[in-house]
Amino acid sequence: MKKIYLLSTGGTIEKVYSEQRGVVENRVSKLDRYLRMLRLPESEICSCPLMNKDSLEMTDSDRSEVVAKIRELADDGAPILITHGTDTMVETGKTIEAAFPGLAIPVVLTGAMTPLGFEGSDGLQNLTESLMAAQLLQPGVYIVIHGQVFPVSKVRKDKDKATFVAV
Repeated sequence: MKKIYLLSTGGTIEKVYSEQRGVVENRVSKLDRYLRMLRLPESEICSCPLMNKDSLEMTDSDRSEVVAKIRELADDGAPILITHGTDTMVETGKTIEAAFPGLAIPVVLTGAMTPLGFEGSDGLQNLTESLMAAQLLQPGVYIVIHGQVFPVSKVRKDKDKATFVAV
């Protein structure tokens, strides 16, 4: 059985539509419901909800919380997957990379441009691909999204294309 830690921080992948407010917003985590839809017979997914906020609202204190959780889990040797909003995903990834210069495990960040459960959502695809990538990648910090894997230091979000591109 392959263990993978799943740290959730919110972002579009977890947003829901509020009928009262007429907006999409982060309220409650819904990742576990989607994980139950996947066939992962040889994987033990250990969910660790950290926060549930839009990445544009993430602070340095929030990033420190992510780093502290990784520090707590890293000695276990299991890969870590982090769901995160796409707007500041690279910033958080670079913070992780700077905090762990000799990282011995893969840390994968992923998210979505459209929330899980919405028509045309890329969330389940990105989650599934990231779970696979976390098991196959060498130690380091990566962004996995839309069928692509990027080292965090060599990627940026392209808002016009609604994806990430190598730099």
